[in-house]
Amino acid sequence: MIDLRVAIIYNEDRGKVINVFGMQNKEVYNPKVVKKVAQALEKNGHNVEIIDGNMEVFDKLKDFFPKVGDDTKHGIVFNMAYGIQGESRYTHIPSMLEMTGIPYVGSNPSGHALALDKVITKIILQKNNLPTPDFWVFSSKADDMTDVKYPVIVKPKMESVSFGLRVVYNEEDLRDAVEFVISEFHQQALVEQFIRGREFAVGLIGNNPVETFPVLEIDLEGDPNAIQTVDDKQHKPKNKICPAQIPDDLAKEMQDISKKVFTSLGLRDFARVDIRLGLDNQIYVLEVNSMASLGFGGSYVAAAKVYGLDYDGLVNKMLDVASMRYFNIESIKEKSSSKRIPTTIKIRSYLRTREDYIVKILNDFVDQNTYTQNIEGVNRFGNSIKSKLASLEFTVEIFPQSQVGNVLYFSNTDSSDVDILLVGNLDNTVKPEKQKYFQDKENRLYGTGVWENKGGIASALLALQSLKYTKRLKNKRIGILLTSDDLMQGRFSKQIIKNKSKNARIILGLNGAFIHGGMVTSRSGSAKYKISMNMKKFTKTEDVAKAVNVFIETINRMVKQTDENKGIVISPSNMKISSNITEPYFHGEATLNIRFGDPELYTTFDDKIRRMIPERKFKNIYNFQIEGSDRRPPMQLTQQTEESFKRLKEIADDLDIIISSDHRWSSNNIAFSDSNKAIIDGFGPSGKKEFSGREYIFKHNIIEKAHLLAVFIDNFK
Repeated sequence: MIDLRVAIIYNEDRGKVINVFGMQNKEVYNPKVVKKVAQALEKNGHNVEIIDGNMEVFDKLKDFFPKVGDDTKHGIVFNMAYGIQGESRYTHIPSMLEMTGIPYVGSNPSGHALALDKVITKIILQKNNLPTPDFWVFSSKADDMTDVKYPVIVKPKMESVSFGLRVVYNEEDLRDAVEFVISEFHQQALVEQFIRGREFAVGLIGNNPVETFPVLEIDLEGDPNAIQTVDDKQHKPKNKICPAQIPDDLAKEMQDISKKVFTSLGLRDFARVDIRLGLDNQIYVLEVNSMASLGFGGSYVAAAKVYGLDYDGLVNKMLDVASMRYFNIESIKEKSSSKRIPTTIKIRSYLRTREDYIVKILNDFVDQNTYTQNIEGVNRFGNSIKSKLASLEFTVEIFPQSQVGNVLYFSNTDSSDVDILLVGNLDNTVKPEKQKYFQDKENRLYGTGVWENKGGIASALLALQSLKYTKRLKNKRIGILLTSDDLMQGRFSKQIIKNKSKNARIILGLNGAFIHGGMVTSRSGSAKYKISMNMKKFTKTEDVAKAVNVFIETINRMVKQTDENKGIVISPSNMKISSNITEPYFHGEATLNIRFGDPELYTTFDDKIRRMIPERKFKNIYNFQIEGSDRRPPMQLTQQTEESFKRLKEIADDLDIIISSDHRWSSNNIAFSDSNKAIIDGFGPSGKKEFSGREYIFKHNIIEKAHLLAVFIDNFK
């Protein structure tokens, strides 16, 4: 039994195409139905993402699905995409999925193409001795129609949901109906012998064997000339009688015929066969819907309920039969069958309903400039968080700062001791004139601070809201510390962090995770030095060149102390040299940024570079100065952190969220936390900060990280 990553693909934004070309699809799923399907799958423990089936679909799938070679994870598409435009639109998403090797629920492209083409379907039925009404196909209203036997029903050759349906009784009306179909739908008109009588539907599910639902009758209120129009289906659905009030042998015959139709067209997983029963009790197959609707009032859903599958059970059964085809999985988890829904499922269901809300909140966060020295902006950001945490019954302790924004500490307990301390920062490094404002581009969200700090704060807020919703928050003692001097290496907040972390059992950081899901279990410490040199004495013009050489060689010797294997990296920046040969002059300066993992190694390094200044014999010629020291300690990987991460990984695996333990070379204020406690950073969404300064996160990972954090807090003991 396994959980899957399930991408639900349906069509919403039809503008994401290269060109508007060909027949535009009129068939679309109600977003409420799509969300209901997502909730049903989530209740069964699956990790679900809803994706718009347009030209950008594969960018989103690549971000969401397990990476190639990860045999412990499975990804599958739950296809609800009817297509955007053009011919054989049901085939578009399945064809692309076939091309890229992605498993999916439902029929393959050939099955959809055959079922969607009503003329080809009827030819195949006739070849297999399956009963279907006589038919004619017309390409123009001027075609010869003399052999048509009335009444007939006219419909587009390749549409469903009863689009363009019309019953006619004479040649004049027939020509009008044919002209309407051709002009409106840009395809041939199928003219079919109209069968006076009753209408039925048979739902099918499975593959080997395929199962049938009880036969369902569309209530035509005793009128043998009535039909079910598109308006009926979309606005005033006719009553459905299931099981149909017909003899058992007749029902079995309809089911057997439907199975043969299913296999004759090469369909997979699920479908619906529409049948007309003549006044002479003869069965006629009208058409086949290879993407039977999951709409709440649809005949497929109604028949499944009588069969014994409620809505959630039906959706998961559809996933089940497809998964058995691809993965040879005999049984998918059936958590939904339990009378008591697990808290993890309740949390995920709540988070699904808040997806749009949290994107809006993050938009507001990102568009606030919170450069460290923009005190007003930092404080405004802090106040917006304060108002949201107040509704969760968190009180705030403010540590006023005059040179940066205020440091804020929130808590939902009167005790100074907390179980979990969440640590994040309000400030960032981007000045107002270089602010990059929020952008929502499909599955990625862009903007200043969205990955570094603000995405994690948004996810944490969402996690806490979900715990309150599930009534799991009040018994957890939680502290939230948001600093405002990360750019200044914690100059004002380090003592606050030390004090608050001593009273916590575990410290969790809200910075973003790596693209591949890497969370931070260790960080490098940081140090900064300013090296400067002046030349005091000149005897020859060449002395200027010698001075330049001495300065560069000295910096080079220092930089050569880099040893990534030992965890120390030295990077020079802001190197400046000012010199003049005519009037001899030299001044050189450079900044050295150091990242280190071992405090003892750093002490050795500090002593070494201070002894690298030119020999004493040059003391009357050169004036060398070294200023600086360590600024933040490293966050070292401890046994406590390893044990806590192991528990976190078990939860993540159960939720099908991809995480790993990683080291980050950049330093952060969280490193001032009590080193005797477990410290895990990276609870913000996965993403990246590019060299250009542009940041992004994966939209779906906001929900995933909120889910992970909420469940971890709920299970923390």
